[in-house]
Amino acid sequence: MKNLNFRRLIGIDGNEANISMRVGVHQYAYEILWGIYKLRNEWKDAYEFEVFLKNIPLDDLPEEIPGWKYRILKGEGLWIVKKLMPELIKSRKPDVFFSPNHYLPPFSLVPMVCVIHDLGYLKFSEQFKKRDFWQLKLWSAISINVSKYIIAVSNSTKKDIVRHYPFAINKTVVVHHGYDKSRFNLDIPNNDVRHILKRYKIDRSYIIFLSTLKPSKNLMGIIRAYKILKEQFSDHNLPLLVIAGKKGWLYDSIFQEVAQLNLEADIIFTDFIKESDKALLISGSELLISPSFWEGFGMHVLEAMACGIPVVISKMGSLPEVAGNAGIYVDPYDPEGIAGGIRKVLSLHDREYNILKKKLLLQSNKFSWEEAARKTLSVLTKAIS
Repeated sequence: MKNLNFRRLIGIDGNEANISMRVGVHQYAYEILWGIYKLRNEWKDAYEFEVFLKNIPLDDLPEEIPGWKYRILKGEGLWIVKKLMPELIKSRKPDVFFSPNHYLPPFSLVPMVCVIHDLGYLKFSEQFKKRDFWQLKLWSAISINVSKYIIAVSNSTKKDIVRHYPFAINKTVVVHHGYDKSRFNLDIPNNDVRHILKRYKIDRSYIIFLSTLKPSKNLMGIIRAYKILKEQFSDHNLPLLVIAGKKGWLYDSIFQEVAQLNLEADIIFTDFIKESDKALLISGSELLISPSFWEGFGMHVLEAMACGIPVVISKMGSLPEVAGNAGIYVDPYDPEGIAGGIRKVLSLHDREYNILKKKLLLQSNKFSWEEAARKTLSVLTKAIS
């Protein structure tokens, strides 16, 4: 029998995954945890994992098994410094520590790996509250400095890291996101879609925005583009605009703009939607609109593509990297251009739509959580050795 004491211990900060209302980084952390867990037949003889949490794990996190344990360190406020950091200097410390975000302990006796999702706040500081901006800037800088390796979620993010922190060029590795192929696909039952539309009171065709309500997502540009379309289409032919996502920050102007442009009857705000509703809402839509000022990756765009739904997106950040030749690209600073991108999709003939659909599926198939997890494990292994 093998001596399991020779297995290397990998520590993970699992707190981003251990919340009920997951979006963005939270969803990434959840998916990468599950992705690594599902590869256990590949790592069970070489590694064991200890996932550090502030609170007991939620029911939908991977269950404990030999080689996969949770360590609860109760506490709030500077938890990383007060609770986590001491654990990384004890005698039974991990051989490597992994954070699926940019929050690493400032000091550790073990090699550490962090994930940088984007550095958009450095270019668009006005889109953040001052306190949030400085927290992002300072802690990201610390993590980039103390990490042995950095995982960037796109080539676009890697370029930003290297531009701002040139010393990080040789320790930054790109690992793209994936998507859940069991949920985001072409086989979603129409009855389930109809049921969800009834629940959200969507009574005609619609365009969907799916993300957190915050300035970087350019909702003002979407709303102004929609107003342009409303003046060009009859009420009967123009789809509704469904804005699906929880409120983030600096969002009050979005609702003010809708009222000022007299669009309350044409726009539905769903607030936060459950992960189980996402594929249904996407599949029922005419297109997904996402003319962001920047995206570290753009998981929502990939998920829509996997469902065969056209994506009208900006040329900024990682989005061209994700959508390839399947995206309909627009200038995020030009509402007329955004309206033109939407109009282009809505006017596609069946043959044109089917050609685009094939492109969407071919491009989305290039990404998977299994591959993301395997590459992440490779980076962690490299950090140990």
